[in-house]
Amino acid sequence: MVSAHQHPATARSPRAGDFGAAFVERYMREFGFVIPERPVMVDDVRVRGTGRSGLRLEDAPKAQTGPPRVDKMTQCYFEGGYQETPVYLLGELGYGHKLQGPCLIIDSNSTILVEPGCQAEVTETGDIRVSVGAEAPSTVGAQLDPIHLSIFSHRFMSIAEQMGRILQRTAISTNIKERLDFSCALFGPDGGLVSNAPHIPVHLGAMQETVQFQIQHLGADLHPGDVLLSNHPSAGGSHLPDLTVITPVFWPGQTRPVFYVASRGHHADIGGITPGSMPPHSTTLQQEGAVFLSFKLVQGGVFQEEAVTEALRAPGKITGCSGTRNLHDNLSDLRAQVAANQKGIQLVGELIGQYGLDVVQAYMGHIQANAELAVRDMLRAFGTSRQARGLPLEVSAEDHMDDGSPIRLRVQINLSQGSAVFDFSGTGPEVFGNLNAPRAITLSALIYCLRCLVGRDIPLNQGCLAPVRVVIPRGSILDPSAEAAVVGGNVLTSQRVVDVILAAFGACAASQGCMNNVTLGNAHMGYYETVAGGAGAGPGWHGRSGVHSHMTNTRITDPEILESRYPVILRRFELRLGSGGRGRFRGGDGVIRELLFREEALLSVLTERRAFRPYGLHGGEPGARGLNLLTRKDGRTVNLGGKTSVLVYPGDVFCLHTPGGGGYGDPEEPAPPPGSPPQLPAFPERGSVYEYRRAQEAV
Repeated sequence: MVSAHQHPATARSPRAGDFGAAFVERYMREFGFVIPERPVMVDDVRVRGTGRSGLRLEDAPKAQTGPPRVDKMTQCYFEGGYQETPVYLLGELGYGHKLQGPCLIIDSNSTILVEPGCQAEVTETGDIRVSVGAEAPSTVGAQLDPIHLSIFSHRFMSIAEQMGRILQRTAISTNIKERLDFSCALFGPDGGLVSNAPHIPVHLGAMQETVQFQIQHLGADLHPGDVLLSNHPSAGGSHLPDLTVITPVFWPGQTRPVFYVASRGHHADIGGITPGSMPPHSTTLQQEGAVFLSFKLVQGGVFQEEAVTEALRAPGKITGCSGTRNLHDNLSDLRAQVAANQKGIQLVGELIGQYGLDVVQAYMGHIQANAELAVRDMLRAFGTSRQARGLPLEVSAEDHMDDGSPIRLRVQINLSQGSAVFDFSGTGPEVFGNLNAPRAITLSALIYCLRCLVGRDIPLNQGCLAPVRVVIPRGSILDPSAEAAVVGGNVLTSQRVVDVILAAFGACAASQGCMNNVTLGNAHMGYYETVAGGAGAGPGWHGRSGVHSHMTNTRITDPEILESRYPVILRRFELRLGSGGRGRFRGGDGVIRELLFREEALLSVLTERRAFRPYGLHGGEPGARGLNLLTRKDGRTVNLGGKTSVLVYPGDVFCLHTPGGGGYGDPEEPAPPPGSPPQLPAFPERGSVYEYRRAQEAV
């Protein structure tokens, strides 16, 4: 709702004021852009009237001229420390008394706290009117303080979390609104990750590469009112359906952005050779959809709808490909991403306004340095433990994709520096298919694993990578050429990289190692989902069953929404009992998900761990392989294999069996009985991840 009280009437507006100008101003403030020449629809008109009743209270306070009596003095803690605070009795105050904060006003039923910088005044009717003055000058300095380090850490994370809530509320696609396949984060002036919300791990490490690419690519050609769009793998993209929207944060007196905010969302269709833009058999990047290297989605505050529409339809000019099949959802979700970024800008501005730019950027550095220190401590502790057991400071691991491509890793620990070299030399070459993972994906997997291995509650940011050097051979499956197909690398190879890193550290058995990608579409609809599986067991815990693990963190679509919006019926969705690997600690079970089709469509599956089982660790047995089955209406059942596209017809049934997690420890050695003390420290659920999950469960 808008009010025109600050917009006087013009010759073309109603006499009550220029509501059109008021709406454009409000829209710009909320969403960060405008759409010129777009008609504005008036949904409803509301009239608000105010007036005085003329009634007077019989017990209204008498006017007072002298200063109020201080009943006593006490100490109250405000930001900056304790302050001497006067206490006043409400019954002794009269009309006209003005009290400067900080102070307390109490009676038998209530306590009113007037903060520093505010003023309380007793009105003619005996009410207390509190005027919030200008923010008191912050007493927080740029020097590191442990308490303020925690405060700023949570403030930064809160910015990303609130961006995510705005994106979820304003998006319209099932993929973003229901499945929560998006991430939001805050970046420093150099593009380094500062803080993120607990969204999708595979997005977060890669987004840093995207922001830094845009800074280098555009240089000074970035101005207030500009918003960037990118998804190209060589620009830090994960795969093409993940569209990243980046907005610079400018501050008065600064010529360059002081922060960046960004949101990455998976769009269910951006064109390409198959509906859903997740083709199982793509061999070039062009076949996977629309490509944006560095595109100004908003320029000078104006949303570039015509230009982005043309770019989203451009894949249709390529033989065998189509442009986006759901332009409306694309445009709506892109606007939602811009709006989420605008919320981030507002919150960053509030933080800087409260503490000052120097202090905020100083604590940005402190938080990144804290993450670096935590990783160095973890590497030293790991190296010291191996040294004490007479083991070398070099560890290694190897695993294979289902096509046989090896993922090899050697980790060399420098004990004195608390640093390490992660060397992926020996990893297989770029493949003809789409399992190639851009370099940013490997960095995402690494930063995620380092954060998991650290035993402290720290935000995931670029400081985690400071103590490590990463060697990835050019032209390998983990650093392919610019035009290589990559849609499977983001959702499949990333999981295998995580398994290899955790195996090198002996942290836990392999999880399902796959995101179990299922895409369904035809000329008028497209749907995409990732399906849960089993998590690997570890030293002291059984693997969780039926969960998204490691690089994915999305939610499955509710059955009611799935069946009402798409031509399918969910016939089964249950745990795949016994699919977890045996061990002293059992691997988690996968799931069985069965879809009955109600109309003709193209079904695409892009999955892994259909050939190589998720490994067990320290004597634990591997989890079960996945299986993709299609039962035709006539009763014939076929194994679709790990990657394929097939036409399905009304009455056909697709049955997905997802892999289980690997077991940990000798299966013959009994696990501790229920209720026995845990072998590892048990941490109560708390923090942003817990709060985020609770918030999502309440939706």
